[in-house]
Amino acid sequence: MVVSGGRIVAAGPPASLQIPADARQIALPGLTLLPGLIEGHSHLLLHPYNETPWNDQVLFESLGERVARGVVHARRTLEAGVTTARDLGSEGAGYGDVGLRDAINKGVIAGPRLLVAGPAIVATGSYGPKGAPEHSLPLGAEAADGVDDLIRVARTQMGRGADFIKVYADYRWSPTGTAAPSFTLDELERLVSVTTSSGRVVVAHAATAEGMRRAILAGVQTIEHGDGGTDETWALMREHGVALCPTLSAGHAISQYGGWRPGQGPEPERVRIKRESYRAAVQAGVEMCFGGDVGVYPHGDNVRELELMVDWGRDLGMDDRAALQAATAGNARLLGLDDRGLVAPGLLADLIAVEGDPSSQISALRAIRWVMKGGQIVVETTSR
Repeated sequence: MVVSGGRIVAAGPPASLQIPADARQIALPGLTLLPGLIEGHSHLLLHPYNETPWNDQVLFESLGERVARGVVHARRTLEAGVTTARDLGSEGAGYGDVGLRDAINKGVIAGPRLLVAGPAIVATGSYGPKGAPEHSLPLGAEAADGVDDLIRVARTQMGRGADFIKVYADYRWSPTGTAAPSFTLDELERLVSVTTSSGRVVVAHAATAEGMRRAILAGVQTIEHGDGGTDETWALMREHGVALCPTLSAGHAISQYGGWRPGQGPEPERVRIKRESYRAAVQAGVEMCFGGDVGVYPHGDNVRELELMVDWGRDLGMDDRAALQAATAGNARLLGLDDRGLVAPGLLADLIAVEGDPSSQISALRAIRWVMKGGQIVVETTSR
């Protein structure tokens, strides 16, 4: 392969390449070279909930601390072979994610190429932190109500640097604490119309069948979570070309924080429901977006999601090769990133090298030995 100016110029057998006389030659014997991974659902401004609960991160950690943590998380993510990441909301840290993205782009700090949502949008009364009804607590997202308010908030977020808009189509706010839709179909349709006219997309947090249905019909790009999907929902997603980011690892990790150990004792209900909904979506042919809600669990452990995708879906066709494709070319196409995701001339030189063959054993992605981003080597180790 020949790399110049941050892009792949040529790739193929050495005898077929025209290599400049002054080129630096890099040999990676015994390693597998492949495109950098593309993470579809992360929160760089969060850290694992067994360290500090989400409420306490939002309420008690300063913006300075959270951004400082984000700098560390960005480097860990890049070192794990993730060269592009979609960040799905700053969770109470304002536009800290925009700042991280810009600092990475300017070379101030190390990290993956970021696509960021800013604060995300919720319906008034639906999101947390909650409690102390006599007081107005800071929220983990920005509230908006009605078509006019949604348009205003979306335009404000885009103007302040959001690459896309994230909306919570439902949330756990019913009288019983279960998830219920939080926006009408009309509200969501207008939000999507205004956002797409700017050249951006809308993605939707949705865990109920009705919340998913409204978001799909409104024209969102991806559904995040999708726990309550039904046969009708999956069919609708296929019909409208909407992908699912199942975030298998989030609930799996939270259940372990509560004391459960995989393979020991009864499987928690939330894990069972997630496994069944994911398998139903795979079986229905819904396109999968690789994204685990990392931040709920440690940054740099992104491969955990791919391992679960394979473990829970191998017999349905989501094998190691399919999961690897979802994390590279699949997410590149899904997210409209036509300059990455493959090893091919003209594309960004975002590359990784690993021990083993992840197309037959996805866990090989844990053995990252070399990372290049935009033609610059950012990780180089010979430890085996």
